[in-house]
Amino acid sequence: MAGGPKVAILGAGSVGCFIGGAWSTAGVDVTFIGRPKLSRDVDRHGLTLTDYSGWRAQLAPGEVDYRCGPEGLEEAQVIALTVKSGATQEATAEIAEHATPGALVISFQNGVSNVDVLEQGLGGRFEIARGIVPYNVAYLGDGRFHKGVAGALHAEQRAGTRSLAEAVGTGPAEIKLSDDMLGLAWGKLLINLNNAVNALSGRTLMEELTRRDYRRIFAAAMREGLDLLGQAEIEPATVGPISPKILPRIINSPDWLFNNLFLKQWKIDAKARSSMADDLAAGRRTEIDYLNGELVRLAERLQRDAPVNRAIVELIHKAEDGAKALPPAALRKAILD
Repeated sequence: MAGGPKVAILGAGSVGCFIGGAWSTAGVDVTFIGRPKLSRDVDRHGLTLTDYSGWRAQLAPGEVDYRCGPEGLEEAQVIALTVKSGATQEATAEIAEHATPGALVISFQNGVSNVDVLEQGLGGRFEIARGIVPYNVAYLGDGRFHKGVAGALHAEQRAGTRSLAEAVGTGPAEIKLSDDMLGLAWGKLLINLNNAVNALSGRTLMEELTRRDYRRIFAAAMREGLDLLGQAEIEPATVGPISPKILPRIINSPDWLFNNLFLKQWKIDAKARSSMADDLAAGRRTEIDYLNGELVRLAERLQRDAPVNRAIVELIHKAEDGAKALPPAALRKAILD
């Protein structure tokens, strides 16, 4: 028996399919809206969901309502927005045209500026809430989606999000509610600065994080971001067990210490990779302008520079145009030296 509000996942790619699939297994009525290729895969194979802990769930093809058009928004009481940040404007127009006014729209997207776009486009007709996804999901083909890193969804404390969180319950896509979602969004953005390093490395997350030269880039990008946020009087919240103010020192520790102590405490499995790496592999444009690029724009507003994050943005744009992955020392030299 389905429970809780009727949900539409708008932008049901890897993250959206995992979240919506996990919610479906908890009894929530979910409609998936995404691309034709995934629709064909799901129609043929259904959804198979797994995570780093060994959790596994399966939905048969007939149990998954996956559509390619926005008409699935019409009956939704909650719209979980998981489109790439560059598609937010288009998604906003689809919601405005097809969804029922008064529905709750939760932005489960990277970056910090998507909520502003939604507020501008949807005015007072819809309720807008900020959310974050602190983990990555890999698509393994044949309708199989794997959550490779620990973490729980967060969403802004609202009556509608409380109802959804209660319906979802505990599990791999549980929702934790917060009154400081902007701080959490900035905290998550700082962690997501590694997405670009991982994509430029051409390696899995585990392989990349074991190499100090790659971690030195990640740490430098975080330190630069923390400095800019301090200048702007923005306080990033802690996402996960470690404060963002301490994390750069941990990341930059020697291999023998980081790999044998800290990395073992982080629940990352061999299949995990960043969504930006997936985008490059698939020939898609990335979300770099909404991650490292957010800090570059913040620096410009403060009349400052962000040389580390600016260099990373430039390298990702070159990678989008076909530039190859770089080994650890070469990438460190290109960005930090």
